[in-house]
Amino acid sequence: MAEDPLERRAREEREKKQKTPYLVLALLAAVAIGLGIALSVVTRNNSSLVRELEVEKEELSEQFRALQADFDSLNTDYESISHQLDTSREQVALLIERLQNTDATNRAKIRQYEKELGTLRSIMRGYIVQIDSLNTLNKQLAAQAEDARREAAETRTQNERLTSQVQDLTGQVSAGKVLKARGLNVKAFNGSGKETDRSSRVTYMSASLSLVENALAEHGPVTVYIVLKDPEGRLMTNGSSKSFTSGGASRTATASRTVDYAGEELDVTVYLKDLGDFVKGIYTVEAYTSSSTMGRAEIMLR
Repeated sequence: MAEDPLERRAREEREKKQKTPYLVLALLAAVAIGLGIALSVVTRNNSSLVRELEVEKEELSEQFRALQADFDSLNTDYESISHQLDTSREQVALLIERLQNTDATNRAKIRQYEKELGTLRSIMRGYIVQIDSLNTLNKQLAAQAEDARREAAETRTQNERLTSQVQDLTGQVSAGKVLKARGLNVKAFNGSGKETDRSSRVTYMSASLSLVENALAEHGPVTVYIVLKDPEGRLMTNGSSKSFTSGGASRTATASRTVDYAGEELDVTVYLKDLGDFVKGIYTVEAYTSSSTMGRAEIMLR
C-alpha cells in the first residue's frame, strides 16, 4: 500500500533533524583538528625561530669576547692612546654584560649590538694604525734630533728657532730609549734540577725575563740585577752578591748577569744559588738595570 504523502514528508523531516547534530559535530571536530594542526605548526616554527635567535645571540657574544681579548692584548707606552684603550675596554665589557641580559628575541637590540661591534672593531683598527705610526715616528726622531743639532750651529736665528724643537725631540727620544722588560718569572728547583714548590727540597731558584725589542735603546753590555727577599722581607745574599745603583738609589743584588743587548728581544735567566735553607712562605723577586726597574714577581713555597 502506498505511503501517505503527508506521513512520508513527516518521516523525512524527522530523519533530517536526526542527521543534523551529527553533521554539526563532524564539522566541529574537523575544525578542531585543523586548529590543533595549525597551532602545532605555529608552536614548532616559533620554537625553531627562538633556537635560531639564541644561536645568533651566542655567536655575537663570542665575537664580543674575541674583540675583548684583542683589546686586552693591545698595549702601548703612549699615554694618550693608553687612556683611549682603557675607555674602549670598559665599553666592550659593558656591552657584553648588556647583551647577556638581553632576550634573544629582541631583534632591535641585537641588531644595535651588532652595529656597536662593527664600530668597536673599526676603532681597534684605528688604534693599531696609530700605534704603528707612532712607533715608526719614534724611530725617526733620533735622526731628526741629530739633524736639528747640526743646523742649530749655522746661525743665531736658526739656533733660537731650532733649540725648542731639539729639546722636544730629545725628550721624546729619551723616553723611547728606556730599556724595558716583560715576563719576569721566578722558579724553584731541587738538587736534581727539577722544579719544585716544597721549601724543604729547594736548593736554588732562577729568575727569567725578556728584554724587549727597542731600536732606540743603547746597544752593548747590560747587567740585570736580581733582588730576592724571603717571606719576612729580608734580602737573601751570598758571597757573590754585589751593590749597584738604579734610579739614583743604592741597592744590593742577590745575583746578576751581564748580557750583550743589540736592540732585539733577548731572554735572560739569572740563577740564585748558595742562599742557604728555604722556609715556607712567599718569596719576592725584583729585577733592575742601572737605569730602570725591570719588574717584580713572587713565588710561594709550601
